[in-house]
Amino acid sequence: MTASIAGATTPGFEKVADAFRRAFDGKPEMGAALAIRRNGEPVVDLWGGVADASTGAPWTRETATVVFSCTKGLVAILAADLVRSGRLDYGALVTDYWPEFGQAGKGQTRVRDLLAHRAGLSAPRQDLTPDDIVDWDTVTGMLAAQEPLWQPGSGYTYHAITFGWLIGEVIRRVAGESVGAFFARAVTGPLGAEAWIGLPAAEEHRVALSRVGPSLRALTELQIRDAPEGTDWNERAMTLGGALPRELVADDAGFNLPAVRAAEIPGAGGIATARGLAAIWSATVAETDGVRLLDDSTLSAALAVASEGSPVFGVPPPWPRWGMGFQLDSEARRYLTAGSFGHDGAGGQVAFADPEHGIGFAFVTNQMEAIDDHRATRIVDALRETLLAE
Repeated sequence: MTASIAGATTPGFEKVADAFRRAFDGKPEMGAALAIRRNGEPVVDLWGGVADASTGAPWTRETATVVFSCTKGLVAILAADLVRSGRLDYGALVTDYWPEFGQAGKGQTRVRDLLAHRAGLSAPRQDLTPDDIVDWDTVTGMLAAQEPLWQPGSGYTYHAITFGWLIGEVIRRVAGESVGAFFARAVTGPLGAEAWIGLPAAEEHRVALSRVGPSLRALTELQIRDAPEGTDWNERAMTLGGALPRELVADDAGFNLPAVRAAEIPGAGGIATARGLAAIWSATVAETDGVRLLDDSTLSAALAVASEGSPVFGVPPPWPRWGMGFQLDSEARRYLTAGSFGHDGAGGQVAFADPEHGIGFAFVTNQMEAIDDHRATRIVDALRETLLAE
């Protein structure tokens, strides 16, 4: 069965639309959306497939979805905005803003360490529960008290979920409001963008059911089979010791639960439409709907490479590269050009900006894949070919 695709594409971007349509091949239960802005203007706005495979409900123009670690990029924008306004310093000690964080030998940790996955807190030492992770003070208090897993600043390992609480608490202390409230006031409100960190109850009906696809299920089975002896810190980084499934979702667990989606979990819990994400990323590099979120000077500081190469808790290459919370172009995540920046998310989500071409890009899907998932990559490749052919 061929997925029904709706929406609009500006003339000249037909190859991009074709790549989006091909992403549905062999995936009858998949839903997805693609949005691209160029120099602030929409050039692609497409959606299709199934929002809920259990009911067959279609993905519509109004469908939103969990975007997982794409949320980290949105939080990085908030941190950069505070730097731009002079309220936050990447080089400052975390304890300058969050004094309680200095416990257990963490007193010399810098804000940049939190943003570049160098804080030594990629996973909790204690097991967390689903009730714990929806309580902000419980998690941030635990992280403030925890002894780091390695010397902060000496190396990096991806802080898959804890990233959001760590830099989020700094943002909360500086901004004087929660991450979700600050995001709504400083970003989505001015842009009119459909994205949330902490989903309002009135928007819950719009959210697609995320499902684990065959390749992600196969990867999980491999990880269980090949798990190292002793504590698997990379596994704990995802599950938080049992609070979340390995794949982050199940039909009745993880980020498919309304209570989890309503909580502010800024490492992975953002909800958005592709249209909303594309507008946000567009506004980091070009005036978009009358808004420019970040200036060139701020971006220069935020995009300097802070972490790359082999992580503390080893995983096979290719390895990513990080600036101040922003995922940079690398062999692990190839964006449009070497100057692109953004963040991808579990299961196939990709959102980024490209200064050279004035692009804001977002591809989101509810069918979570892993091994050899080329859906977004092929769309980005088609976009590159389109732009280079002009």
